[in-house]
Amino acid sequence: MMYRNQKLLEAVRESPCQLCGAQNGTVVAAHSNQLRDGKGRGIKAHDYRIAALCYHCHMEIDQGKSMSREMRLNAWDEAHRKTVGWLFENKIIGLLS
Repeated sequence: MMYRNQKLLEAVRESPCQLCGAQNGTVVAAHSNQLRDGKGRGIKAHDYRIAALCYHCHMEIDQGKSMSREMRLNAWDEAHRKTVGWLFENKIIGLLS
C-alpha cells in the first residue's frame, strides 16, 4: 500500500529548493525514482520519499545529462534529507510527545 499525503506535497511547495536554494515558485515535491522507495512502472514512490526541488534541479536529477547516475542519486538523497529537516524545523511535521 502506497503512502499518499496531498497536504504534505502542497506544504513542500513553500520550501526553498533543497539543492540550489531557489525560491522562484517552481519548487515541488519531487518523488524518488528508486525501486527501494516504492517507485514502479507508472507508480510514484511513497509521498514521504520526496525532495523539495525547483524545476531546474528536478529536471537535472530526473533526466539531465550534466551529472552521472551516482551524482543524481547522491543529489536527490541530500535534498531529501534537507527536505525532511525543513519539514520538522518549520513544524509542518510535529514530533511525538
